[in-house]
Amino acid sequence: MSVLCPEIPAPGFSFDNCRRNVMLENKGLVLPKATKTGTTIVGIIYKDGVILGADTRATEDTTVADKNCEKIHYIAPNMYCCGAGTAADTEMTTQMISSQLELHRLYTGRVVRVATANQLLKQYLFRYQGYVGAALVLGGVDTTGSHLYCIFPHGSSDQLHYTTMGSGSLAAMAVFESRWKPDMEEAEGVQLVRDAIAAGIFNDLGSGSNVDICIIRKGGNVDYKRTYDEANKKGQKQNSYKYQKGTTAVLTTKVVDVEEVTVRRIETEEMDTA
Repeated sequence: MSVLCPEIPAPGFSFDNCRRNVMLENKGLVLPKATKTGTTIVGIIYKDGVILGADTRATEDTTVADKNCEKIHYIAPNMYCCGAGTAADTEMTTQMISSQLELHRLYTGRVVRVATANQLLKQYLFRYQGYVGAALVLGGVDTTGSHLYCIFPHGSSDQLHYTTMGSGSLAAMAVFESRWKPDMEEAEGVQLVRDAIAAGIFNDLGSGSNVDICIIRKGGNVDYKRTYDEANKKGQKQNSYKYQKGTTAVLTTKVVDVEEVTVRRIETEEMDTA
């Protein structure tokens, strides 16, 4: 005699709404619109490692949901990953891959290669065909040197010396293309990443607030500079906006007396007897 166990939902992302949207589209109904997001994330390879950068504004269409969002995610001790797109998708995707890489490190006892993380991330995203909104900039240093990858939501990836992603990527790329050069010193590279993020902040409404920078050096030394710079500082009030009573002149005055009116409630039985 077999015992039927209740169906246990599989862990991971749920795409029930995607099937619903296809059904609505086939019936000619209006599909729900996706919420626009905004971000500027960058990465470069310099002389002694990799430098990643990101802004800290999280948006929901035209609303700033978080002014100090953390967009540089931990992957392994020797690599980090910047995320653009849907904040929940980027955070959960990097956490799941980070967990797999930690198990890989414990099993092998070796430093995890950046190419391994790139392969796991792109294979995971390819399974969902872009429905997981995670555009990633993966950077790290391993036994083979410094590596920087640009991973798209559909699962494709590029290996580059410098890259940008997000809604402010064009402004940031303009800074890189004009100033990046091989074998840059660390201070020069940090300034370049800072200026690229600032270009995204000032030229893209979806990017803003602070500049976060993560320096991954050869030898395993990582320096995560949270709120490295506040590119878009809020202005200070020059004068007080509290005015004394009587500052504004009263042109006319009109007083209306309201007469008190008493209302008596008439019940249904009272109306019947009447």
